[in-house]
Amino acid sequence: MKNLRQQKAIRTVATLALTVALAGIAIPAQAQTFTSLHTFGGIDGTPPDGSYPNGLVQGTNGYLYGTTLAGGTGFYGTVFKISTSGTETILQDFTSVPYNGNQAALTLASNGNFYGSTKLPDSAVYKVTPSGAITTLYPFCSLLNCADGNSPDAAMVQASNGDLYGTTQNAGAYGQGTIFKVTLGGALTTLYSFCETQNTEGYCLDGGASPYTALVQGTNGDLYGTTQDNGAYGSGTIFRITMAGEFTTLHAFCSVAGCPDGASPKAALVQGADGNLYGVTSNGGNGAGTFFTMTPSGALTTLYTFCLAGGDCVDGAQPVALMLATDGNFYGLAGSGGANGYGTIFQTTPSGSLTTEHSFDATDGIVGNNSYDGPMLIQDTNGTFYGVTELGGDNYSTCPTCNGTVFSLSMGLGPFVKTLPTSGRVGSSVKILGNKLTGATSVTFNGAAATFTVVSSTEITTTVPHGATTGVVQVVTSTGTTLTSNLGFTVP
Repeated sequence: MKNLRQQKAIRTVATLALTVALAGIAIPAQAQTFTSLHTFGGIDGTPPDGSYPNGLVQGTNGYLYGTTLAGGTGFYGTVFKISTSGTETILQDFTSVPYNGNQAALTLASNGNFYGSTKLPDSAVYKVTPSGAITTLYPFCSLLNCADGNSPDAAMVQASNGDLYGTTQNAGAYGQGTIFKVTLGGALTTLYSFCETQNTEGYCLDGGASPYTALVQGTNGDLYGTTQDNGAYGSGTIFRITMAGEFTTLHAFCSVAGCPDGASPKAALVQGADGNLYGVTSNGGNGAGTFFTMTPSGALTTLYTFCLAGGDCVDGAQPVALMLATDGNFYGLAGSGGANGYGTIFQTTPSGSLTTEHSFDATDGIVGNNSYDGPMLIQDTNGTFYGVTELGGDNYSTCPTCNGTVFSLSMGLGPFVKTLPTSGRVGSSVKILGNKLTGATSVTFNGAAATFTVVSSTEITTTVPHGATTGVVQVVTSTGTTLTSNLGFTVP
């Protein structure tokens, strides 16, 4: 009886955490447990599984998937999957055209497949199945004056219309990169070419040539992104683009001496429960970066400045990743600083109260502060965080092939479910990802009951039921536990 009461209490706490997170109220997290799961071996490891992992994404089968920027037998990177306990499998080793190019991070689409891209010397958009079968969807022109752009460096995002949206670093109408959309079948449309206008200092006013981070779709349907440099003051921008291609620069960083608003954002933006956008910059503030919020119309507020205490920046410096968790707090990675100088995992409330959760010591990873293009930190549906570091690993001081790591961080947060996609009309198909879903007894969309099929312990397929309205999706498991979606599902 006591165990039953304890289980009910744990379920209640987990449900409460998700509910308040969706309401935009941050709650204190539980004690944390950090675990190193895997060290990449580069080209000299056994096996040569790649170097410099870009990010992770959870698949429908419960595995985590990712790419490495380089390494492998062909030096051009790999696609891998890894279990939540750390067992890694190499799915692809890029050795030949059209995959003879460094890899961007993967995106999970609503059909259950992953989509990625390669950059120079050979640029292409490709599809890879959970088992590793790969198909070229669109080869970019290899010349620097190609109108469709080339060298896509950031992970793509699947928008509510089902298409993928991304950016390129080079070419386009003005030679400074593009924003594009591509269907799951490979039909590509160039929506915008950067750098139509320059100021007297030679900066592209729209932030051209540096859209290194993934786009994010807001609840209003528009896409938002950042550039690392250029802009009116040469320190990067935040922009908005509609799915039809109407582009607006919302903010140019560093308009005031000292850059209190930050400079050079290297992480994708995140939309908070309040509808505002949140992000980090890798420079500016006190020289070590900032955490900020911005309204969808462009009014920016700095919430936290890294390394104000000076010295060794024990709170971290040069943040390169940010995400919103189910407890209502933001979590991220700082590229340097911390207790050992190799970066940190931090937590911050929406108001900017920051806590350092882990300081890397090189043997468990070195975050690094280069330009990243993928989700370096994610929350799995089991409630635990998983992430990658650029460098470091086991026996770092004597290891010639420590080329990044995969790690986990438990903050005591409970399990939840994710939906693919996060919006859809009545009758449209939806995948629900979670854990221990076998024997589920109920699926509801904001209280409206749906018919469903349990595909596996980690996947349910369903359709948006009649009477569904915008709100959370809930699954009742065979044990009576109610799992709630981390995001509200939008019914147009």
